[in-house]
Amino acid sequence: MSRVCQITGKSHLVANSVSHSNQKTKYKQQANLQFKKFYVPELKKCVRLRVSTTAIKTITKYGMMSTIKRYGANPDILK
Repeated sequence: MSRVCQITGKSHLVANSVSHSNQKTKYKQQANLQFKKFYVPELKKCVRLRVSTTAIKTITKYGMMSTIKRYGANPDILK
């Protein structure tokens, strides 16, 4: 499974590690992804998703269905 948030689509960023001599080496900054169970009242069931911590905060504040609409995610991930 790739390291991509199922709600927001966040993935890694590419950055440079800069040494004392100003030599640059590329590396990946991974997104802060967590596996989390959410209860979806519209479906009356729990769903386990791999989401970013930003998405967890948004889901907690607005709810699952509203967050999916906000980010344009596919609602089939809840099945």
